[in-house]
Order: sequence, then C-alpha cells, then structure tokens
Amino acid sequence: MSRHGKEAVNSYPMELDDYEYRYYKDLKDGTRKVRIVGAKYYCPFCNGKKDYTFQELLEHATEIGLRSRKSDLKEKAKHLALKYYVKKYLTPEEKHLPSVKVDDLPRPSDKDPQFCWPPVGIVANIATQLINGRRVAGSGTQLRDELIMKGFEPVRVTPLWNIRGHSGFAAVEFSDGWDGFSNAMKFEKDFEVKRCGKKDYFGLSVVNRGDMLYGWVAKDDDYRSRNIIGKFLSKRDLKSVSLREAELRRHSSMLVSNLKGSLHQKDDRLKEIKSKYSETSASVRNLMNQKDKLIQYHNEEMKKMQQAAHDYFQTVSAEHEKARQNLEAQKRELEEQEAQLLQRENESERRRLDNEKKMNELATQEQKMAEERMLKLADEQKKEKEQLHEKILLLERTLDEKQALELEIQSLKGSLDVMKHMAEDGDITLKKKMEDIQEELKEKQENYDALDDLNTALMIRERKTNDELQEVRKELIQGFAQIKTRADIGIKRMGDLDQKPFHVVAKTKFSDEDTAREWVATMSSTWEEHLRDQSWHPFKEIIDEDDERLNGLKADCGDEVYNAVTRALMEMNQYNPSGRYIVRELWNFEQNRKARLNEAMELLLQFWKKVKKRRARY
Repeated sequence: MSRHGKEAVNSYPMELDDYEYRYYKDLKDGTRKVRIVGAKYYCPFCNGKKDYTFQELLEHATEIGLRSRKSDLKEKAKHLALKYYVKKYLTPEEKHLPSVKVDDLPRPSDKDPQFCWPPVGIVANIATQLINGRRVAGSGTQLRDELIMKGFEPVRVTPLWNIRGHSGFAAVEFSDGWDGFSNAMKFEKDFEVKRCGKKDYFGLSVVNRGDMLYGWVAKDDDYRSRNIIGKFLSKRDLKSVSLREAELRRHSSMLVSNLKGSLHQKDDRLKEIKSKYSETSASVRNLMNQKDKLIQYHNEEMKKMQQAAHDYFQTVSAEHEKARQNLEAQKRELEEQEAQLLQRENESERRRLDNEKKMNELATQEQKMAEERMLKLADEQKKEKEQLHEKILLLERTLDEKQALELEIQSLKGSLDVMKHMAEDGDITLKKKMEDIQEELKEKQENYDALDDLNTALMIRERKTNDELQEVRKELIQGFAQIKTRADIGIKRMGDLDQKPFHVVAKTKFSDEDTAREWVATMSSTWEEHLRDQSWHPFKEIIDEDDERLNGLKADCGDEVYNAVTRALMEMNQYNPSGRYIVRELWNFEQNRKARLNEAMELLLQFWKKVKKRRARY
C-alpha cells in the first residue's frame, strides 16, 4: 500500500469522530431536533417521512451507524451521533412497561448476531519475544492505556497465555451496558477501517500480517471455538442485541414494579405515622386541658382558704377590740368612782376600788398578752401558709415546665418520625432538618431529665422534712405523756371510746348502780371490739348512715352514745385505718383540734421555766 493510501486509511476514523462530535453538538444545542408526535419519532437526518417508535429509532440509528466502511462517512457520523443523543437525552413515551417473562424473550435468529456479554474485544498479532524458552510481550496495562487514549474506554486488558507463554492474543473487556457495547463496536470499526479486522486477520497468512495489530469483537464463533480465546470467553454469556434489550426491558419493568410496591408501603407507613401523631397530639391536648382545670380548681380553693383565714382573723381582731374597749370603759368608770371616793374619804371603798383597779390592770395585761399571742400565732400561720404556697407554686412551675417539655418532646418525636420516613428518598434538605430536630430533641430531653432530677430532689427534701417533723412530734408526744398538767395542750388517744355518754344512758336505764356499771363495762367493751374489727367498715366517703350496727346502737342508746362511737371510729379511720388501734396525738383541747408543733414547744418551754424557778428556790 502506498504512503498516500495509508494516510487516507489513518485519517478516516479521525474524520468520523470529528463529524460525529459536530452532529452530536448540533443535536444537543437544539440546532437539529428529533421531532416527536405522541409516541412517534422522526429521524432529523433522513428526508423521508417515515415514523418510528423509540426502539425503532434507536435501531435505525444503530444500523446505519454500524454499516460497512463503503457507506457515506457523514451519514454514518450523523446516525452514530443520533444514537448517542437518543440514548442519553430521550426517554420512551410508554410510562408503564409491561412485565417480561423469560419465556417471552426473543430467541436469537441467524440474522441476529450474538455477542459475548459483557462485550469483549480480541486483539491479535501482538509482537512477542522468545526469552528463556518462553514467549513474552508488553503488559496489558500499556495496551489498555493506548485504547483509552483512542476513546474506547476499556475496563481491563487481559493477555492470553498458553504453555509456550504469551499467545499473541489479548482480551479487551468493556463495561456491562450500552456505553460499553458502543465502545466495543467503535473498537471493531476502528480496526476494520484500517483493514485490520477479523476477516483481514484470518484472510492473510502469518507472513503477510506483518507487525500490525488486528482486532474485533468476540461473537458466537469465538465463544464456541476450542482455542485459548474460547476458553477465556466460556465464563461469559452469549447474547444478541435484541435479547439484551429484552432483558433490560424486563429489568426495568421489575424495577418499576418494586418501586411501586415500595412507594405504597411508604405511603401506608406515612399514613400510620400521621395517625399516631394525631392521636398523640389529641392525648397531649386533653392532658393539658385537664391540667388547666386542676390548676384553676387549686387556685380557687387557695383563694377560698385565704379568704376564710382573713375573715377569721378579722373576727378575732374585732372581738379583741371589743373586749379592750369594754375594759377601758370599766377602767374609766372605776376612776370616776375612785374620784368620788376620794372626796368621801372612805378608806374601805378605796381599798376595794384599788383591788378592782389592780384586777382590771391584770386583766388588761392578760388581754394584751393574749392579743400578742394571737398576733404571733396569726403571723406564724401566715408565714407557714406563704411557705406552703411558695412550695406549691415551685412544684406547679416545675410540673408545668416538665409537662411542656413532655409535649415538645412528643411533638419533636412525631416530626422526627415523619422526617425519617420522608428522608429515605435522599432529600439532603430533609436530612439536614432531621439532624437539627434530633439535636433539639436531645437538648429538650436533657432539660426534661434535669427537671425530673430537680422534682425528685424536691420530693426527697420534702419527704425528709416531713420525716424530721414526724420524729419531733413523736418526741413531743413521749415528753407530754410524762408531764401531768391541766394545760390546753396535751395528749389525746385518737380512737379511744368516750365512756361518759354510756354512764349517762346507764343512769336513765338502771336505778341500781352496780347494774349500771356492769352494763357500761359490757357495752364499752363490746363497742371497743367492734372498733378494732377490721372487717367492719361502715364508710362510703363519710359514716354510712344505713349501717345496721350503728343504727341499732342509736336506737338503743341515743344520739350521745352514737356520736361518741362514730367520733372514735372516724379518728381511728383517719389515724390508723389498717391496724385499727389507738394512736396518741398532740391535741389542743381548747380549740378541739390537732396541736401545732410551735404551740407544744411554747407550752413545753413555759413548763421548763417554771421547773427551773422552782429548783432555784431550793
């Protein structure tokens, strides 16, 4: 071949690539457009008005683009550019691809060539050298780099070896896809244009092949051959283009079907999450409403208690003021009488008046001291109420903050579940938002734990304070039990049955004192046993008025005995409902109520001072 002929052959693939790039750029820029009408496609390079389906247009472009080198170069480049453009930028109009079964796949015919898949190219006539009795040649990496520079994009190049060393053949592997198949066909056409294809290789003798490389794409005859090439290709599949397209359609159909099923599952899951979120929100709103009602009821009760305490204090103050005014009036009257007696110079009357004046002064001092004690007790009661109110407000604030945090945590968890479900589609914005919500949820959970710890510490502190007060009260009860005094503060046996009403009834029933005492002992003993009977529980919220045993007692002995028994029963139920035995308690007998610790301590201090003075005399 002349030098001019060789240069023409070598320039052919370069011109083809240039034209192909130019027409591809025209299609991409919109200079030339593929006309689409419904599901019909029209070739922008053919003058005819023939319409194609999407698959037919692709086959049309592939067929013209892969014709022999005798075809027009520009026509070849146009349709190769069209094929790449259609595969990359156009999609078929059929949105619902029918499912394809294995039995429905088309069978390859004699006119439909079969290729090894993934595509494999064969490079032959590689120069080798005999070194130490074995044939060696260049590495496959070097040959792969050369093919990459030509634009064929092979995955790897594997030299084929036999017992003598390098066989002079190499397998060029391409990617598993249409891009890999297109690169393989370009690889084959490149060698065919140089007259170094498969036919040229087998049509020349070994001498006439020279040092040129020959190449082609492995087909069914190479696959079935019993040489080193067939052995390498036996690990791959043999498929035609139509069979491969059918497999891809079947794969796409299965993928669409799986995606639809996954989408339905996600929709159902989203609906379930929304339903749970709605239920949780409704429950939280209900709890908040109940909390508001309880707070309102508590505030109203506190106002009533404060108003009642204020009214009681005003009443006591008014009574003390009235008593003070009466004493002052008596004082003025006595002073007037004293002036009259001075005029009369009656010594005996003067002494009597002096005594009455002293008594009045003592009464005034007692009244003043009583007022001071009353004011002191009122002030202490007010401080205790303020401290209790502050504790209640602190607990309410802690509870409000805790419930508000619980509400926010529940809301954030619901939002996070929805975000997790939606972020499975790969939305970066949703993932970022979900991370922010997780950070906020973590912070809220830490605040909630801190409030929970504070609430627990306050409860432990209050319980410890109550325990200490109970211990002090027990010690005071034991101390007062050893003191014999007629003071207003003392020990009362809660649940102890008062026998005075029984004696009153006995005097009306019996004239004989022994019989009366015997009846009192029997009745009091019987009813003390009834009071200790844990199986007898004549209560609803108060004393059950329909209880037969109590009604019988009321009918036989009257209201006084009935009241004494019910009073003991209520005290026992209040102080020891489980054990039903008598409990000692500090009691203010003057006001008939449970004595406060400061009252007991004040009385105990007065008693100690008296004892101290008495010892000082001796």
